[in-house]
Amino acid sequence: MVKTKHIPEKTKEWLLKYADKKGFILNPDEEMLNIVIDGLTRNRNELGRQYCPCRIITGDKGEDKNIICPCVYHEEEINNNGSCHCGLFFKNNGNKHGKTPEEDAGNVRSN
Repeated sequence: MVKTKHIPEKTKEWLLKYADKKGFILNPDEEMLNIVIDGLTRNRNELGRQYCPCRIITGDKGEDKNIICPCVYHEEEINNNGSCHCGLFFKNNGNKHGKTPEEDAGNVRSN
């Protein structure tokens, strides 16, 4: 059996669906978003699980299952801080793609 290698685009596609289903948005900073997605994809390919790249893998399967993305901590972190620890998922405040209300309305002046 040939093991399928996961690619960042597929990871992002899955994350977008999950975020939409839960009412979250993904990090609007594309550079930061891609760093986290690359880490998730690398962990999936190398370790067999989509471990959060921002947390330490202990080697204890029971403990480490808590940090498989989306981790068990993300919803509480988003509620308390507006985003999860990795900065992957953000609270959706009704704005498109995580923009501020001014950006969403097109009222931001460029410098």
